[in-house]
Amino acid sequence: MARGASQSGRASLPTRHSTKAFWHSEPSSTLLGHRTTSSLPTTADIVIIGSGICGASAAFHLRQRFGAENLDVVMLEAREACWGATGRNGGHCQPMIYHTMPEIGAFELRNYQAIKSLIEKNSIPCEWKSIPGCHAFLSSPMFEEAVRGVKNLQKLCPDLGKLVSVVTTESVEPSLEDLRVPGAKGAILQVNAASLWPYKFVAWILESLLQSKNLNLQTNTPVTHLQKIDEGWIIHTSRGMLHAPTVLLATNGYTSHLLPNFSDLIVPVRGEMSALIPPKSVRPAIISNPLRCSYGFMGNGKQTINQDDYLIQRPFSEVDGSGGQLMFGGGRSYAAHAGVGVSDDSHIDPPAAAYLRRELNTLLDLESDGDELEATWEWSGVMGYSRDGHPWVGEVREELGVGGGKGLWVCAGYTGHGMPNAWLCGKAVVDLIMGCGKDLDVPDEYKLTRERVEQARSYEEVWLADSRP
Repeated sequence: MARGASQSGRASLPTRHSTKAFWHSEPSSTLLGHRTTSSLPTTADIVIIGSGICGASAAFHLRQRFGAENLDVVMLEAREACWGATGRNGGHCQPMIYHTMPEIGAFELRNYQAIKSLIEKNSIPCEWKSIPGCHAFLSSPMFEEAVRGVKNLQKLCPDLGKLVSVVTTESVEPSLEDLRVPGAKGAILQVNAASLWPYKFVAWILESLLQSKNLNLQTNTPVTHLQKIDEGWIIHTSRGMLHAPTVLLATNGYTSHLLPNFSDLIVPVRGEMSALIPPKSVRPAIISNPLRCSYGFMGNGKQTINQDDYLIQRPFSEVDGSGGQLMFGGGRSYAAHAGVGVSDDSHIDPPAAAYLRRELNTLLDLESDGDELEATWEWSGVMGYSRDGHPWVGEVREELGVGGGKGLWVCAGYTGHGMPNAWLCGKAVVDLIMGCGKDLDVPDEYKLTRERVEQARSYEEVWLADSRP
C-alpha cells in the first residue's frame, strides 16, 4: 500500500507537514497560527471540527440564522485554518447538472448561486470569475452516456436542461476547435461555472466571524478522539480536553479517524494538483482565443469516469502581467492505488505530477512548442469519497450502526465535489442541530439514515467502484 494508505479505509490524522499548495502562498495574517484564546476552552455549546468550506459555512449560518453571539462556538483545526481539501482543490465551483438526479443538480445550482451572491454582495477578494464549464470527453462510450444524461434532464426538468448543451464533432459555434479540445469525442457545456481562490473565500468568512467575536478558532489543535458521556462529549485534543453537548464533524476525508465505523462509508482519497506556467497562446498579449471556460477532461487513457482531470486559469495581474497560472489537477490513475485509502498529503505522486505537466498539451490546444509545461507548484490533497457518491448530513445516532451517539453530527463525504455542495450542506446541518429541519434544503439522498447506511453497504466498496470504467 502507498504511504498513509489504510486497508480498512480508516483515515489518519492530518499530517503535520503537508505539501505546499499554491492557494496557501498568500496566507491570512489573521488566521495563520490563530488561537482566539491562548488556552483551550474547557467547555462550549457547539464544537466544529474542521475549518474548510463546510465548517466555515456551519459557523457562518449559526451566526446569520441563529445569533451565534448567544452560543459558545469553538472551531478546532488540526493544522492551519482551511489547510485541508478546500485549501488544496482545483479552484472550481461548478454544479454537475446533467450527470445526476435533477433535484441534486438543482441543489448544486443553488449552492453555486448562494456562494456567487455572497461573494458579490460583500466584494470578497477571492478571484471569483463566472465562466462556462466545458466537460471534454476522450471516450466515446462516456460521451454517449453523458448525452443520454443531458437528454434525460431536458425531458424531466426543462429549466435545468436549457443550461446545458451538447457539442459534437459536427457542431459549429462553438465547435470542439473553438473550445480548444479538437481531439475530444464530444463535449458538454454548462452555463454556470466559476473559478476562484478557494482559500481566500473561506479565509474571509472565518476572519469576519472572528472580528464579530462569534467564533473561538483554535488552529494546530488536532482532535485525537471523542468520548461519549451522559452530558454530551469529551473532545480529546493534543492540547487538552473540552466538553460540549454538540459536536459537528466537518472533517470530510478524515472523518473515519474520529468515527471508525464510518471507514467504509467515507474513504480518504489523495488527489494531485499543479500550477503550470501558461504558454504564450493563453497570455494576455494573445487575445484571439483565450481560455474562456473551466474544464473537465473525462476518459483520458485508462482513467475511469471517477478519475477526471480538471483545469482553470487564474486571472492575470493588470499591473505587471503576472498570474495566469494553469491550475491543473487529476491524473489519479497514475498514482499508487489511484490515491484511494491515502490520507497523507505530505507527499505527491511523481507519476501523477509528471502526467499533469505533460498531458495538458495533449488534452487542450495550447499551441505550445514544448513537450511539457513547467510547474511552479505541485501538491496533494485528501478528499472524502462516499460509498454511494453522496455527502452525509445528519446526526450520528447510535441506532445507525456506525458508532456515535446523541449530539454528534456529520457533514462530510463530497467525493471530490465539495465546492458546489458543502456550503448549503453546512447550512442544512446547522438547521438540524438547531431543531429547524422541517423544510430542510438538502436532497433526501444526503440525509443520514439507517436505511441509507444499510443500502450504501450493499454497494461496491469505494476502491472497487472507483476502478470501474
